[in-house]
Amino acid sequence: MRCRRTSLRSRFASDGADRRGFTLAETLAALAFVAVVIPVAVHGVRIANLAAQVADRQLVAMRVADRVLNEIIATGRWNTAGSGSVQEGRHTFAWRSQSVSWQRATLRELTVSVTFNVQGVERVARASTVVDSAQP
Repeated sequence: MRCRRTSLRSRFASDGADRRGFTLAETLAALAFVAVVIPVAVHGVRIANLAAQVADRQLVAMRVADRVLNEIIATGRWNTAGSGSVQEGRHTFAWRSQSVSWQRATLRELTVSVTFNVQGVERVARASTVVDSAQP
């Protein structure tokens, strides 16, 4: 007796039905899934972009505050309040300084506040130090 070998593919193909492709229900389910996932992903990218812009501008604002603070101390103008603006790249940072008494009579706290905008929202970065008014 002889056995005839047939492959699994030839058995299913012999009935005339080609079973490659997706059904309508599978296609609609995939489209519904994509319709939900894409807006969520775009929103996530938007939030990440905003966070990156805030972090970048805050870093620059802190550098501006540090530079202004050091300049005020070096020139000895820390007893009076001051203000101004600094252009960094294509962004403008407004700064304001103030000096208030701190714990002991000869010590003063000097604070520089730098204001900047990110996507229409105003934000503030502050740098402070303590200076001794008894020192020349």
